[in-house]
Amino acid sequence: MFENLSDRLQGVFKDLKGQGKLTEKNISDALRQVRIALLEADVSLPVAKAFIERVRERAVGQEVLNSLTPGQAVVGVVKEELEHLLGDQNDSLNLAVRPPAVVLMAGLQGSGKTTTVAKLARYLREREKKEVVVTSADIYRPAAIDQLETLAGEVGATFVPSESTEDPEAIAERAVEQARIRSADVVIVDTAGRLHIDEDLMQEIQGLQQALDPAETLLVADAMTGQDAVQTAEAFNGALDLTGVVLTKTDGDARGGAALSIRHVTGKPIKFLGVGEKTEALEPFHPDRLASRILGMGDVLSLVEEAQRTADEDQAEKLEKQLKSGKGMTLADFQDQLKQIKRMGGLTSILDKLPGGEKLAGGAAGMDETQINRMEAIINSMTPWERRHSDAIKASRKRRIASGSGTSVQEVNRLLKQFAQMQKAMKQMKKKGGMKKMMAQMGGGGGDQGFPF
Repeated sequence: MFENLSDRLQGVFKDLKGQGKLTEKNISDALRQVRIALLEADVSLPVAKAFIERVRERAVGQEVLNSLTPGQAVVGVVKEELEHLLGDQNDSLNLAVRPPAVVLMAGLQGSGKTTTVAKLARYLREREKKEVVVTSADIYRPAAIDQLETLAGEVGATFVPSESTEDPEAIAERAVEQARIRSADVVIVDTAGRLHIDEDLMQEIQGLQQALDPAETLLVADAMTGQDAVQTAEAFNGALDLTGVVLTKTDGDARGGAALSIRHVTGKPIKFLGVGEKTEALEPFHPDRLASRILGMGDVLSLVEEAQRTADEDQAEKLEKQLKSGKGMTLADFQDQLKQIKRMGGLTSILDKLPGGEKLAGGAAGMDETQINRMEAIINSMTPWERRHSDAIKASRKRRIASGSGTSVQEVNRLLKQFAQMQKAMKQMKKKGGMKKMMAQMGGGGGDQGFPF
């Protein structure tokens, strides 16, 4: 998300920083380019105009023109105003109510609402340690009920069944009662969607909100629909007491205009971003971190948090002991590191959070999950002895390994070369603070083969 906007803004500010002295004219020229970039990113015209005026008012003031580094000062102003536009701070779910806390999910059909219910259930179970009950009040699509039942089993949430012949309010109230009996912390209620906004849809969701008095009413909006998502948010916000928005499919939205417009238009915070199809692909929305990423400053804090959340401490200690003993790393250890990359969302996700990393992310296409899976298959086709003695893998062994893994000898060679580079990097890391430190900072550095170490 924001690739195009990020590229345009970084180009504008690079030119601005190169000027020794700023005037109202060259600031105005730069802001004109920023405005064009915002509009091309599908930011609504009123939002873009209001943003530019706020930046202009500050940029032509004493804090910028009298600064020793005026170009950087302008960037600082833009970053702060971006954060303000996006919401200033992360708004977490308000679950500090008598349990079970009810979370009502609303949105149009096709926005990813049912999948988001499962993602949120997984997030609450794994990161917040909550017991979660889910149910579907979408009586018009039996497939949606079946889908949620399957996803609930995948994420470990309790599913309360429903039938298409039942009343939506009765379904939701039964789920709440079941949650009380089970002493669950949270109930997430999926609701019916429509292909477009209509009176029946709004009356039904309004009835559910009145009956349940939810702690959170979240609108699920598809970021790929751009300004349509903003208009949808406006309509739902007019009919419901929304507490926040979940933007889905942001991994496929290169423009990002919806994220920049929804908060301004509705006054409601974006609470989560859907960043992929899998149930773990849900991230809390941090305006300050996203503003940094838009301006090419990276999001190292999120990267470190993800590394800490997914890192295997036992694995880190084992590798550190191997290094200290002089035994070095094996291909089995290398495979563990590939799994760590997948747990962190893949190499592209890691690079995207590094300062300037978005320029490298395009070159990481060869290290996506499919490629990592092929590398793992190659290692799995090796014998335990070969994994410990990679330097002994010669022509005949390479042919056997390639045949067993469904790959080519060239791919086996490439893997061995990458592993050799990693061994070299590991020896250097030993001198700089140990394996634990490296795993906590995964994503920094980069070999010419695209491996993140």
